[in-house]
Order: sequence, then structure tokens, then C-alpha cells
Amino acid sequence: MSGHRRHAPDWVILSLACLAQFMVILDISIVNVALPSIQRDLHFSQTSLQWVVNAYTLTFAGFLLLGGRAADLYGRRRIFILGLGIFSLASLVGGFSQNSTMLTAARAAQGLGGAVLSPATLTILITTFSEGKARSRALGIWSAVAGAGGAAGALFGGLLTTYVSWRWILFVNVPIGIVAIVAAVAFLNEGRGRSIERSLDVPGALTVTAGLALLVYAIVNTTSHPWTSAQTLIMLGAAAVLLVAFVVIEGRVARAPLMPLRLFRSRALSGANLIMLLVGVALFAMFFLVSLYLQLVLHYSALKAGLAFLPLSVTIVIGTQVASRLVDKLGPRPLLQVGLLISAGGFLWLGQISSVSTYAGSVLVPGMLLTFGMGLSFTPLATAATSGVSRSEAGLASGLLNTSRQIGGSIGLAVLVTLATDRTRAVLAGATHHGVPLGSAVGDALTAGYARGFVVAAVVVAAAAVSAFVIPSLRRSAATEAKVEPSVDATDPVVGALVLAVASRLVETADGSRPALLQAAASLVPDAEGSLHDRATQAAREVLRPLARQAMERAR
Repeated sequence: MSGHRRHAPDWVILSLACLAQFMVILDISIVNVALPSIQRDLHFSQTSLQWVVNAYTLTFAGFLLLGGRAADLYGRRRIFILGLGIFSLASLVGGFSQNSTMLTAARAAQGLGGAVLSPATLTILITTFSEGKARSRALGIWSAVAGAGGAAGALFGGLLTTYVSWRWILFVNVPIGIVAIVAAVAFLNEGRGRSIERSLDVPGALTVTAGLALLVYAIVNTTSHPWTSAQTLIMLGAAAVLLVAFVVIEGRVARAPLMPLRLFRSRALSGANLIMLLVGVALFAMFFLVSLYLQLVLHYSALKAGLAFLPLSVTIVIGTQVASRLVDKLGPRPLLQVGLLISAGGFLWLGQISSVSTYAGSVLVPGMLLTFGMGLSFTPLATAATSGVSRSEAGLASGLLNTSRQIGGSIGLAVLVTLATDRTRAVLAGATHHGVPLGSAVGDALTAGYARGFVVAAVVVAAAAVSAFVIPSLRRSAATEAKVEPSVDATDPVVGALVLAVASRLVETADGSRPALLQAAASLVPDAEGSLHDRATQAAREVLRPLARQAMERAR
């Protein structure tokens, strides 16, 4: 990084980045247990309530890749502070919301702030910690904190909603954000990437976000306007036009596209994103519907519902750890299929709930089963998504995977909640027609709707398991051998001499006084980005040094 201020201790920068990421992930999950309270206070309908979640995830997904690009172009510290400011201000406005429209708009602004902030936290760590154990440890802590944010969201949401007010699930971000901004100004140095192409794909971000929002809105509105109505068809058509425009912008217009279409030539990456989209469809809806079932049918308090989610969050972490130890030996595809089939079974089991079911037998066990299966799937998905691209594009591939999960979650929530609502209305209408008292009929009708959502989610996850056949059979040993195998014969003394010459001169030619040597080294990593010297240095690290080592060992 560049800058003139004194370099802060690494632990301070790590703590700051982790705190910001914790806030972003926390706010995806913290609202779930507060949904019934929000619905009562701001008069959301059963179908419109999902916008409390979807407004955040849609803008987060639509602008996530743009946020990462902005951090590289305009400086990580500057974008980090900007993201914190947007996020904190939106949280303040959301806490004071007087109606559903105001809260939905505030949540959308929060998602935008999160999309700007989250990539900046990662790039700050990458530029602060050198490669090796230090960076691996920092990224491990960052990932663990992000996971803890998801797990803690339900608990914190329950505590704040029960003992203070649901509004504090938003207000709590404000003092944390202020402290983080002050710390960022005091301790973070500025830094930006060296990419020559200084272009932001704003049209791409706007069209994909608007297209997805319109698609979700059209789906949600089918409860009042049928699929074949003029209003629904017009909205679906407009959404399709915007999404097609996004593809055209990415493929032909944008100089620095958010989503380079060439990446999808990789079967592994394409398959991983398809599966992650389907996983998002099921997982987001599960937390949403289970929260409503616990509070509206089983009459749990917000705190008790939050505590009920903790074992489910823990089993996701356990599944992830198990997968990280097996993916090298088995490859991503077998683990994916096993994990997804386990999850499908858990969803199908959840679909058998009734209004008199117990938490332990009908929610806890199937919930832990499906979340363990999801945990088994996440690491193989990340492995598959990054295995088919160059190292310089691994970050972009990971960002695409995260975007696919958010998009799948938004669409899935709209579809499954709409199906659940339709089922609830049908059961309630049938019960009242037969003279069943409204009080007892409501619980049965709500449960029937939630059960329908879980069964459809089981079908979606099973389809994801079948889709795993798209991913090539990859094993780390074979992939690693293919990756490190030199494309030239290092035992050739002429090649060895050239390698040693270039490697030994790289440091001396930082001023560009030997462009021929730099160009020769840089050409060995054609997919790398940055200046000529940066690419030559990367070549020394990835290609020249291993070859030089082989040549020296051969000479001995």
C-alpha cells in the first residue's frame, strides 16, 4: 500500500477489516427473527415482508463486483470509509422507519453500502499481509468472523428484539460504524491496484440490479395479479429486457465488465455458479420460513427463536470443516452430491411439519441435517469455481460465486414465499368454508404453506445435486500436477541459464532499464495484471524460481 502515515500494527488492520465484514454478514441474518415484530409494527403483508430481506440481498448482489472494482481503482481506504458511511447512515434511517416503504428503501441502501464495504475488507487484508502463513492466517480469521456474523445474527436479533426493540437491530450498526470510520482514518493507508483500465461498469450493475428487482417484484405480486395478467406479463417482460441488456453490456459494451462472459467457458465455474444459485434459493427461504413457523405457529419469542437457530449455524461450520479436509482427496463433485442429497433429505423432512409439531423432532434434527449438508457443499463449490480460471482471476471467480448465492436467495425467497402464501390462503379458505374456527385454522394454514415451501426447496436442492455432474471430476493432486508442471524443460542447461539470468536481474531492473528481460519474464504469465515489472515479479515467483531451482538441482 501507498501512503505517508505510520504503518499501523497488523492486528489493528485485521481487527478493523473483520469488524466491518462482521457487520455486513450480520445484517443479512439478524433480521430473520425480528420479522414478525417488524410485520406487526409497519404493517407488512405476508408476501411483502420478504422485502426486508430481499431489498438488502438484491442491491448487495448487484453491486458487489462493482464495489470490488471501485476499491482497486479509487483506493481501498477511501472506498472502505465510503462503504461504512453508507451502511451506517442507512442503518440509522432504517431504525427510524415509519412505514414499510421507508424500511425497504433503507435496507436497499444498506445492501449498497455492504457491497462497497465487503470487497474492500478483503483487498485491505491481501495488501497488508504478505503471501504465506501470515496471509493465510489473516484470511482464516476473516472467514471465521464472517461465519460467526451469520451465526450470531439470529441470537443478537432475538436479544435486541426481545429486550429493546427490533429497531435496534439497525441502530446497533451506527456506533460501530462511527468507531470503524475513525479507526480507518487513523490507521489505514491508502492503496489501489495498478490496472491501466480505469473503468467502472456502472451500467452493468444498474441493469442487473433493476432487472432482478423487477423480476422479484413481479413474482411477489402474483398473489394479487395472476401470472397471466397484463401487469405481471409486462413486469416480467421488462425484467427480461433489462437482464438481456446486462448480458449485452458485459459481452460487447463494457471495457471492464463486472462479469466477463469468457469465464463461463469453464465447466467447473459455470457448474459451481449454477449450483450455488440453486443452493441460495433453498437456504435463504429456509431461515425465513423457519423463523416465521417458530414464532407464529409454535409461539416462540424472538429470543427463543434466535437460540433455536444456533445449532443450525454450528452444523454449517462443522460441515464446512469436514469438507475442507476431504475435498483434496475426493474432489469437489462427490462431496457436492453427498452434501446436497443430505440437504434435500433434511428439507423433505422439514416439509412434514404440522401445527402441533415439536421443535426437537420436526425442526432441530432435519434442520441440522440440511445445514450440515450445505456446509459440506460450500468448500467444494469454492474449489470448483476457482479451479477453472487463472490465479489472477480467482478473486473475480469467488465474487461471482457469492453473487450467485445472493441472486438465488432473492429469487428463491420470492418464489417459495409466494407459493407458501398461496397454499396458506387455499387451506384457510377451505377451512372457513367447512366451518372450522378461524383461530385454529390459521395455525394449520400457515404450517401448510411453510411445508409447501420446504418440499419445493427439497426438489430444488435435489436438482442442484444432479447439476453437479456438470462439474468435471477434479482432484487436487491431478490439478496441482498439471498446474506446476513447467511448460519448458528445466533440465536444458540453456533454459536453466536463461531462467537464472532473468530471475537474478528482476530486482535490479525495477526502473525498467532492461525492458527486454522484463518483457520476457512477464510473457510467462499472460493472464496476470499490473505493470510490466509487477508481472515479471509474479513470473519469478510462480515460474522462474521453481525452474531455476530445478536447474540448480540438476547441475549438482
